[in-house]
Amino acid sequence: MRSMILGATLALIPALVLSAGTPKSRRHSRHSGGPVKTAGEAKAIAERETGGRAVSARRIPLNGASGGWEVDLRVPNEDRGWRCIIDSDTHMVHSKARIDQPGAKGKADGPVRVVKGSR
Repeated sequence: MRSMILGATLALIPALVLSAGTPKSRRHSRHSGGPVKTAGEAKAIAERETGGRAVSARRIPLNGASGGWEVDLRVPNEDRGWRCIIDSDTHMVHSKARIDQPGAKGKADGPVRVVKGSR
């Protein structure tokens, strides 16, 4: 009787292993099939990577037929934001660099300061 239970258990193990790799489990992967097609998708990927809030996204040529996206992100409570390059084919951040906060007033845009008493 024990050998029969052991045999049945051993027969089920390969079936469980094979069912783990079915396309059903791939449905919950990081991205759906095909390249990143919209600015919204690119912004979501960049926001997830940096924790910032995407301000703009534009298509750029990148290594391959599908190209990529350049996304500028504003990061609250920090001095600098991010510029991310998203690869359309892999749905991943190709590179990211720190930039001045996008949409913020530049130093030259502030009020004019007058210094009195000097020549």
